[in-house]
Amino acid sequence: MTLAPGTRLGPYEIVAPIGAGGMGEVYRARDTRLGRDVAIKVLPAAAAADSDRRQRFAQEARSASALNHPNILTIYDIGEAEGTTYIAMELIEGKTLRELVAAEPLPTKKLLDIAVQIAEGLAKAHGAGIVHRDLKPENLMISRDGFVKILDFGLAKLTEPVSQDASVLPTAIAAPTQPGTVMGTAGYMSPEQASGQPVDFRSDQFSLGAILYEMASGQRAFQRKTGAETLVAIIREEPEPLQQLAPKAPVPVRWIIERCLAKDPEERYASTKDLARDLASVRDHLSETSASGALATAEPAKTRRRGRLLPAVATLAIGVAAGFLLRALTSAGPAPPPKIQRLTYSRGSIRSARLAPDGQTIFYGAAWEGRPLEIYSTRADSAESRSLGLSGADLLAISSTGELAISLNRHSLFGYETVGTLARVPVAGGAPREVLENVQDADWSPDGKSLAVSRNAGLGSRIEFPIGKVLYEAPGWVNNVRVSPDGKLVAFLDHPQRGDNTGSLKVIDLGGKVRVAGPLSIRGVAWSPRGDEVWSSGRAGISATSLSGKTRLIWTAPGAFIADIGRDGRVLLLVNSSRREIVGLAAGEKDERNLTWLNWSFPIDITPDGKTVLFDEQNVQPLAIYLRKLDGSPAVRIGDGAALGLSPDGHWALALKDLGSDQLTLLPTGPGEPKALAKLGLSIQSASWLPDGRRILISASEAGHGIRLFVLDIANGKPRAISPEGVAFLFPTVAPDGKSVVATGPDRRIAVYPIDPGEPRPVPGLQPEDTPLRWTAAGKSIFVYRPSAPPLRVELVDIQTGRRTLWKEIRLTDSSGVDQVGPIVIAPDGNSYVYSYRRSLDELYLATGMK
Repeated sequence: MTLAPGTRLGPYEIVAPIGAGGMGEVYRARDTRLGRDVAIKVLPAAAAADSDRRQRFAQEARSASALNHPNILTIYDIGEAEGTTYIAMELIEGKTLRELVAAEPLPTKKLLDIAVQIAEGLAKAHGAGIVHRDLKPENLMISRDGFVKILDFGLAKLTEPVSQDASVLPTAIAAPTQPGTVMGTAGYMSPEQASGQPVDFRSDQFSLGAILYEMASGQRAFQRKTGAETLVAIIREEPEPLQQLAPKAPVPVRWIIERCLAKDPEERYASTKDLARDLASVRDHLSETSASGALATAEPAKTRRRGRLLPAVATLAIGVAAGFLLRALTSAGPAPPPKIQRLTYSRGSIRSARLAPDGQTIFYGAAWEGRPLEIYSTRADSAESRSLGLSGADLLAISSTGELAISLNRHSLFGYETVGTLARVPVAGGAPREVLENVQDADWSPDGKSLAVSRNAGLGSRIEFPIGKVLYEAPGWVNNVRVSPDGKLVAFLDHPQRGDNTGSLKVIDLGGKVRVAGPLSIRGVAWSPRGDEVWSSGRAGISATSLSGKTRLIWTAPGAFIADIGRDGRVLLLVNSSRREIVGLAAGEKDERNLTWLNWSFPIDITPDGKTVLFDEQNVQPLAIYLRKLDGSPAVRIGDGAALGLSPDGHWALALKDLGSDQLTLLPTGPGEPKALAKLGLSIQSASWLPDGRRILISASEAGHGIRLFVLDIANGKPRAISPEGVAFLFPTVAPDGKSVVATGPDRRIAVYPIDPGEPRPVPGLQPEDTPLRWTAAGKSIFVYRPSAPPLRVELVDIQTGRRTLWKEIRLTDSSGVDQVGPIVIAPDGNSYVYSYRRSLDELYLATGMK
C-alpha cells in the first residue's frame, strides 16, 4: 500500500514517493525531531508476512549502518510503526548511474572518477566482511556534487570480518543462503552467483566490471532476450571485446574491466582495495596514459601464476676500505686515474644516490647511526649533508624538472627485496603526494612527465612505463629501474629468486621486448650520458654493456657499486662493507651468544632438542653447509650447497646443490655418506621433512607451471602434487601431526593446506605481511614475524582463534646499517632460538674521469 503524504512513521512525516524495488518502497520524508529531510524505505505490505524478506530487509540496515564511508549510504535509524517496518537513511539529491549511462557512454575521466569511488566504497564493505550481491546501476546514486553512493545492501551477505586485503570470506550468518539459490539481478550477477554457488567479495568485482563495461561502451556486457538466457551467457560466454566497442578507452581501463569480468574468481583481484588502487592510478595518470601511442594497440599481458620466493642466497661482495678502492682505480693502466672524492662520513647504510640536474647537488637516501631511513642532500664542495625532513623516506629518482620520486614507508619483504609507497615531492620542498603502493623502484622519463616503476605483484614483479602499462613480468623481483636518455628503453636488474640480490642486467623497449641481456649484477644500474651503454655492478666489479650486448669491465674493486652517472660523465659510487651474523640463545642460558662462523651465516633450522643450528655460509664458493652447537663449539662443515632443513630425528640434513635445481641430497649430520635422491624434474625452491621421516614436502614448479606443493615419498622417488599453483612456503611449517602445512596462496593469503586431499583453511589473524616460521610443539599455535627494521618482533598466533601474543622482541645494541633482523629459527618448545641480521655499511664517493 502506497503511503500518502502526511503519513507518520514514528518521528518521520512522509512527503512524497521516490521509487520502489523488490526490497521496498522509498519515500522522501521529514525528520520532525531534527528538521531534516531523509529517505524512508519501507517493506511492502504484501511482503510483510514473508519472514525471509523481513530478515533481509533488517539485514540491509545492519549491514549499511555498520559502515562509515563517504561512498556508502548512511543509515540513520530502523523502526516499526503500526506494523510497518522502515529504515531512515541519508537523502541523496542526484541521479542514479542508470540515468547517467542511459543516453551514451561516459567520458573516460568521469568513468574513472565514478569507478574509483564505487571500488573504494566496496573495499570498505568487503573489509568489514560484507558482500553487496546486488550491485547494479540502479543501486548507485551520483549526487549533484559528484559523490557516488552505494545503495541497497538488501541482499548483502554477512561474512567474517577480515582485513581489506583478504581474499576468502567464509559465510558466517546463522542461516546462509542455500546452495543453488540465485539472488541478485540478471545481467550483473557473477558466474558463481548466476549458477547458485557460494560467493565472496570477488562476486561484487564481477558486477562492478559489468557496470564499467556498460559505462565505457554504452552496451550491457550480458543482455539476452530472457533472464534465463542472460544467466547462461554470464556463465558460459564472453562479452564483445571492449577494444571493438570502445576503441578510445585507455588500454589500462580495458585491462581492469577484463580482469573483473574473469569467469574464474581466482583471476580477479585478490582484494578490492587493490582494484581501487589500480583504478585510482589510471585516473591520476590519465594524461600520461592517453598520450602514449603504444597504448592504442597494446594487448594485455597474460596472467601468469608464479611461485613465491624462498630463502635468499646473499652474494654481496666483501666490502673494502676506501684506500683499497683508490689503489684499484689508480692502477688501471696508462690512462689518467680518476679523481675520487668522498661525500659522506656517517656510519650506516645508503640505499640510493642521484646527481641533480644542476650537476652540483647530490641527493641520497640513508639510514645513519641506527636512525630511520631519510633523504639527504650534499654538494661536491661540502663535507656536510642536510636532511630534507622526509623521515622514513628513500630517494628513487630526480626528474629533469626538479621533482623527486621517493619511497615512503620503505620496508623489507624478504632478504634484499623492499617495497614502499611511491610519492612525488618538489626538490624545493613540500608535502609528498602519494602515487602508487607496493613499488620496488622507479625512474623518471627524460621529460620528467611520467614514471617507470617496478611493482611487487604478489607472486612476482612487473615493470610499468608509464604507470598502468605493463612492459615486463618476472617470477622473482625487479629493481634498479632506469629509463634511457631518449626515453625509448628501460634497463633494470631481474632477480630470479625472491629476496636474493643476484640478478641479470636487462634492457627492454617500450613494447616489452628484451633488447639486451647483460652480465650478472648485484646492485646499481645507470645509463651513460649518450645512452649507448648501461653500467652495472656485480662480484667482478663495474661493467659497461653496449646496446649490442658487448660488455667491458671498467674496473675490479670488490665492494664498489655504481649509483648514478651525471650528464657531464661524473660517477657516483657506493663502497660497501657487509656482514651477516647469527646470534642464538640455548635453553637454560640467560645470555645470547654470537654464533657467526665466516662472514655470511644464514640460519636454516634447529635440532628438535634446541642444541644445534643448521646454517649456510653464503659468501663462499661453493656454498657451504654447517652445524654448530649453541654452546659456541666450533662449527662442523657437513657438505656443499643450500640447506633446507633437518630430519625429525636430526640424523639428516636436506640440501640442494643450487637453489632451483631438481635434485635433493641427504647429508648425514653424524657418521655416514651423503645420499643423492632421484632427479624430480622440478625447480625446487624449498623443502621440509614430514614428521614420519619417510616423506618430504616440497615447494617447486614444473616446466610451464607456477609454484605449488608436492609430497615426495623417499622410497619410490615420485613427487605428488597436493596444491593448486601459486602455493608456497618459506620455513618448516608442517604441523606436528603431519597432516597439514601453513603456506601462502596465490593471493598472498596464509592458510592451512591439508597434506591429503581437502580444502585449505584460512588462518584468522594472519596478514600477507606475516611470515610463518613453525608450529609450537602442541600444534595449537604458530610462530610468525614480519621482516622489518629492528627490533625483531616474534608473535604466537592461535591457529583457531587468530589471537596474537608477543613471544619475544629482540633488540640490537648497535643497529647501524641493519635494515632488518631475521629470519629466526625456533625450537618447537620455544626455549632455544637463533636469529640473523645483515649489517651493511656504505660510503658515498664522486668520481671524475672514469671511463
